[in-house]
Amino acid sequence: MSAGDAVTARLLDSLATIAPAQWDGLHDGRNPFLAHAFLHGLERHGCLCPDWGWTPHHLTLWRDEELIAAAPAYLKQNSHGEFVFDHAWAQAYAQHGLDYFPKWLAAVPYSPVTGPRLLARNDGDRRLLLQALAQLCERQGLSSVHVNFHRDDEDACFDGDWLQRIDVQYHWRNEPDAQGRRWRDFDGFLAALDHKHRKNIRQERAKVARAGVTYRVVDGYSASDDDLATMHGFYRNTFAEYGNHPALSLDFLRHLAREMPQALVLFLARRDGATIAGAWCLRGGDTLYGRYWGADLALPGLHFETCYYQGIDYCLREGLSRFEPGAQGEHKIARGFLPAEVRSRHWLAHPGFGRALREWCRDEAASVRRYAATLAAHSPFKQAEASAAAVEPAP
Repeated sequence: MSAGDAVTARLLDSLATIAPAQWDGLHDGRNPFLAHAFLHGLERHGCLCPDWGWTPHHLTLWRDEELIAAAPAYLKQNSHGEFVFDHAWAQAYAQHGLDYFPKWLAAVPYSPVTGPRLLARNDGDRRLLLQALAQLCERQGLSSVHVNFHRDDEDACFDGDWLQRIDVQYHWRNEPDAQGRRWRDFDGFLAALDHKHRKNIRQERAKVARAGVTYRVVDGYSASDDDLATMHGFYRNTFAEYGNHPALSLDFLRHLAREMPQALVLFLARRDGATIAGAWCLRGGDTLYGRYWGADLALPGLHFETCYYQGIDYCLREGLSRFEPGAQGEHKIARGFLPAEVRSRHWLAHPGFGRALREWCRDEAASVRRYAATLAAHSPFKQAEASAAAVEPAP
């Protein structure tokens, strides 16, 4: 920012220091991961700590006492929980005797979900925010700033000094066709698939039904404390199976049910009177976001039904147009989740590394786009629908 700007930058080590109404006044509320209640809940309920590589370092811009822009941001001592993999970058720095960590990350912890990252009411203030991120990064002696999973309509705010990276996720979409039609129910969705994939999905669902599994769908209003504790237990078990640390606490899940009850959605599978599996999701303005799942039993089709088909059914009932079930997983394509491009931006303080990584990012993007085109060619939809379903950017 220039000296003539009547704007001041403030770094916050906790969102407790800012009023929820001020923070939430900078976004439209359609993405639950940007809500003050969500981000502050992570801080308040033990989900973030320096030992895990997360130190809140939020950037805010003010005109007098009016908050005009903000970025949820963290000092990182590692790249855990980011889903934009830069381990090769860190190794290159180390090989040249340079410190890559700490770095500065503008993102939502543990959440590879596209959404606003430059919170402001206009692009001019978003550009000021980016300018401040770069200036303060250099002033604090940090290696770099990273903005992960930002919206495509924020791209124009980044200048040429910010390197661009892209990746692919798999999203289900029920958006109007050329005649303005949308699927009304699961049978309508299945009718759009080719015979092979339609048959496979029906068989997977039938296996779960024959096993005697039924589902309860609860939100934060209707979830009991037993429901929350059970779901959190499934979440912990899944992380333990893969040898990972479950960062989100039961108190945080209770916090979501209390402070964001309309956003929390749990799909709970029951058999013989017991809850045997569950999926933990968040609901936004027009999108369902799948986050975590777990189970006490291994039953054929249980994972697909709990994590995908129950979510699709929910979107169709509730009129939601998108379902983002999480990062990675080519197996999702066969179940109606098509490739969607996601993006990140990166500013490096070291000019030599910035120049070298620019070409690296360009080559990576070309490779990712070739991969996405190959994936799109394996769409499960009938030819008419498949030809209209290109790889699209996430919103």
